[in-house]
Amino acid sequence: MLNLRRTAATIGAAALLATPLAMLGASPASADADREFRYAGAEHEFDVEKDNGRFKVEFDIDDAKRGSKWRVVIRHDGKVIHKRVHRADSDGDVEINKNRPDTKGKDVFKVKVKKVGAKKAATRTIVRR
Repeated sequence: MLNLRRTAATIGAAALLATPLAMLGASPASADADREFRYAGAEHEFDVEKDNGRFKVEFDIDDAKRGSKWRVVIRHDGKVIHKRVHRADSDGDVEINKNRPDTKGKDVFKVKVKKVGAKKAATRTIVRR
């Protein structure tokens, strides 16, 4: 009976210790879930990082058909900061990098990407404080 109680206590303690660690592991993964997505046969990644009081905004398209055209619009707090049609390079990639100032309150970044000729676009939003 003593071994059964000891085993139960060990399992209970392990479960209590593992739960916060599992939650810590889940947070970054869920935070990245909205940043990486597939649309129109290509991989897309939207990322905003704060560095020295400024934001580094990156949007990448990978594994698209070589030469395909993509209309990309990026907004910061509703203001258009990038609006252009890009052609995928020989590797099927498009890379966009922007630097933006930190504004008062929360900063809302939104990307809208549409493959030229497609009927629907894809959008993602990132909010930073």
